[in-house]
Amino acid sequence: MATVYLAEDLKHKRKVALKVLKPELAAVLGAERFVQENTTTAALQHPHILPLFDSGTADGFLYYVMPYIQGETLRSKLDRETQLGIDDAVRIATSVADALDYAHRQGVIHRDIKPENILLHEGRPMVADFGIALAVSAAAGGRMTETGLSLGTPHYMSPEQATAEKEIGARSDVYSLASVLYEMLAGQPPHIGGSAQQIIMKIIAEPSEPVTRYRKSVPAHVAAALAKALEKLPADRFASARTFAEALGNPSFTHGTTAGHGVGLGRQSQKVWWVTAAIALITLVGGYLIGGNVRSDDDVRPVHFRVSIPDGIVSVGNCCGRSFTLSPDGHTMVFVGMTAAATGGLYRLSLDQLDAELIPGTESGASPFFSPNGEWLGFEAEGILKKLRLAGGPVVPIARSGPVSNATWTDRDQIVYAATQGRNRLWTVSAAGGQPVMIPTADTVGPGGLPYPAALPGGRAVLSSVDGGAGGLANRRIVVVDLETGGVDTIGIGTNAEYADGHLFIGGADGTLSVQPFDPARRRLTGEPTAILSGLTRGGPWQLAFAVSAGGALAYRESGSNAQAGEEAWLQLMVAPVRGVTTPRDEGSSAVDGAQALPMPTPRPTTSAPAISPDGRQVVFRVPSLNGTNRAESVGDLWLLDMLTSTVSRLTTGGALTPIWTRNGQYVTYYFIGGSGSPSGIYSRAADRSGGPELVIAGREMHPASWTPDGQVLFTQLVGEGSSMDIGIAAPGDSVPRWLLRTNAAESQPMVSTNGEWLAYTGEGQVWLRPMRGDGAPVQVSAGLGESPRWSTDGRTLYYLSLPDRAVTAATMAGATVTGRLTVSDPIAATAEGQPAAGWDLFPDGRSMLFVAPTGGGERPRLAVVQHWQAFVRAMAGTR
Repeated sequence: MATVYLAEDLKHKRKVALKVLKPELAAVLGAERFVQENTTTAALQHPHILPLFDSGTADGFLYYVMPYIQGETLRSKLDRETQLGIDDAVRIATSVADALDYAHRQGVIHRDIKPENILLHEGRPMVADFGIALAVSAAAGGRMTETGLSLGTPHYMSPEQATAEKEIGARSDVYSLASVLYEMLAGQPPHIGGSAQQIIMKIIAEPSEPVTRYRKSVPAHVAAALAKALEKLPADRFASARTFAEALGNPSFTHGTTAGHGVGLGRQSQKVWWVTAAIALITLVGGYLIGGNVRSDDDVRPVHFRVSIPDGIVSVGNCCGRSFTLSPDGHTMVFVGMTAAATGGLYRLSLDQLDAELIPGTESGASPFFSPNGEWLGFEAEGILKKLRLAGGPVVPIARSGPVSNATWTDRDQIVYAATQGRNRLWTVSAAGGQPVMIPTADTVGPGGLPYPAALPGGRAVLSSVDGGAGGLANRRIVVVDLETGGVDTIGIGTNAEYADGHLFIGGADGTLSVQPFDPARRRLTGEPTAILSGLTRGGPWQLAFAVSAGGALAYRESGSNAQAGEEAWLQLMVAPVRGVTTPRDEGSSAVDGAQALPMPTPRPTTSAPAISPDGRQVVFRVPSLNGTNRAESVGDLWLLDMLTSTVSRLTTGGALTPIWTRNGQYVTYYFIGGSGSPSGIYSRAADRSGGPELVIAGREMHPASWTPDGQVLFTQLVGEGSSMDIGIAAPGDSVPRWLLRTNAAESQPMVSTNGEWLAYTGEGQVWLRPMRGDGAPVQVSAGLGESPRWSTDGRTLYYLSLPDRAVTAATMAGATVTGRLTVSDPIAATAEGQPAAGWDLFPDGRSMLFVAPTGGGERPRLAVVQHWQAFVRAMAGTR
């Protein structure tokens, strides 16, 4: 309900917490009434209650002031420890109950007891925001629906709060406190779900599982006290917080329902609660409003429609990350929209509206994802995870991540993401910000890592996929990753999966989307799959492009007439002029007047990783197979293009990556994935194909990057500690590369200058320079973010891609000093190539550049939506 600032009380020379109510809430509150209601709260004096210092209005903003407490919230402690010691948990709950009992006797109900509102000051719990919810409710009167907010937090709401009853008493706080104690003991609240609506319905109608199901060591009397405090009917609960606390400390306390399987309702009571729930769920305010008429499931019919893409958007997606997502309630879609000039950002579309709008501050955003309550939108931009409130507010940085294939926001307020620069290993970071921590999964997940994580209920596990052993889309396996142990359990076959409302949506290698019942508690599929859609487009190397919400919406990207099922828009090699070059055009110069497409081996290839020979006459590039049945086919092979004769010929067979040229231009060096009796490693082959491939150095996940001028030392990109990319060197006779740069900064793309004096490379999303000899400190070359450096022939200019616009920048150098920077190209569209390959190269004369550009025959991207997917699945199952 408020934004919290750390402030200084100038009069008393002390730090305080200054809480400013949200403008949309303050807009319907009267300042006089709000301050009047706060006088009751200000009178509360208790050792476990955080007092109210002041409240008032300033320039239309309503605020209140509380002491600043050094320590942490119970939420922070639970995020770190998951479960507390039984004695510690009971002690905290008893102290909070004592505070509640005192407040209740003063006529004050808290209404929002949750771990975030319990502060721990040197281990002593203190309840914050006491009575603020009451003050807001009383001041707003009947106008709370205008605020767009709901009082209470779903996991800790009492049933009477969930059904929006007007009279909320002390027993409601008892229920909420019991929910907090339950989480302290079990590691999760009594009811969890994929959306606020699911949680509310469970609170209203489903019995709570005995806490001993999750933790057998909980004493019987504590479990009994929890069972009574979590009764659905207020009259069946403890009459006061004091009696709840007494029961927690009484070893002889019992409660009849603990002998069964949870707390339940009689048949008549269930009818009453379900009717109340049906009414409440169409009138609840804010994030819990689902609206519409009350109809039975059989009456609901799915609605299928296409989304209108704004004019000027030529592609949905930006490089490798996820390209669109849905809010938990299914009302809002956010997608990545890119123009022909490689500019764009994140667009928001309410599914009941016609037009999408660009979200301010997301102009370079990718991989969008929602918080579980739908209030926040997370995304990656310029190698940094960020978030913003969709209702309005600034963009807030979370952590430096590098490019990500996907990120997901768990119920425990943690963000889990797959770092593409680190071989798609999984990392986790608090949504509030902090230092990311790698999840310790086994190396057996394969070189593709664990891309596209998707959270499961409870926040303890995510879905992902792995290579099944033979490579290729057809061999991908769906797995569940335990975020605490790093365990990886295979549960099915598919490219990627998402969970919603008791089902897994699973993408297939053939572009088919299937739905299968799934038990998140046991992490197992429990029924037969139903194929519901076909012809979906790939959204990345191992992903079908779809998104689903528990609120009933399903979105997917259709294949156009110019693409096969499961296929992305194809990628073309282009040559374009470098601006600002004044050197004369020599005979055979590469200079062109405008962007031109180069000849390709097939009518519609998907090309990547281009590299120009030292004499500028040949180009080597990779052509992968989008629908390969094994890894070698999916990786593809290297081809050579002769610029003079416009002929194309195959150079390798069996799976090759990241080609570079030797300095004399006679050989192409590349990484071979292994197979057919040949080990994985770095190989070289003569460009005239006069001989077979020759092994340079054996090893997995080693990518060549640059030879020294004498051809004696090869700079490589290696997967290092934490699966981040690091730089190594290999010389003749070496059995393994030696580390040159090995840090947590993900260094990659080393390029040795033509005179052999300098090494340029990418690190922490910037371009750096260091001397080849001596111990000189690295110098940052890029003015901001940058990648993919390339040297001029004379070694006096260092070219690189500036980010996020991806235009080529020329930095003139005087030794290690940058004397000037000039943008010399239009923006280059991002592709799925990413690091370690660069996606562009510079011709030796410096007049032209080569790059990869997506093309799809001019057809507009197509996104489709199914509303009420539950009914759609039932209909498809009935026609199977």
